[in-house]
Amino acid sequence: MIRLKLKNKTAHKVTKRLKNKARIRKKVDGHGDRPRLSVYRSGRHVYAQIIDDTNGKTLVAFSTLEGDLKTKNVDSAKKVGMEIAKRAMDKNIKNVVFDRSGYVFHGRIKAVADGAREAGLSF
Repeated sequence: MIRLKLKNKTAHKVTKRLKNKARIRKKVDGHGDRPRLSVYRSGRHVYAQIIDDTNGKTLVAFSTLEGDLKTKNVDSAKKVGMEIAKRAMDKNIKNVVFDRSGYVFHGRIKAVADGAREAGLSF
């Protein structure tokens, strides 16, 4: 069970996303043969990592901070999805569970998912 403890001055938009995230994480669990692809989006960057929840280890990670992806648009988010899928294939990971972290499946979050699917991941 995931408990949320928020301060009174937390923005309504952030509070709503964190509540959605907690509800999603109750249902989505990554284990050894099907780890979790978690996506985080900030104002400037997109981060993606593949996590094995049973061991508590990050298996693969990539973000727009690495390489020449210094922009914050949908195209760079798609490249993040393709690169994380390529790195996952190198570690023999083909199936994942997609965790959108409470964000709406639209824009940069959808672009990461589409890029990962195009590069060969299935979820």
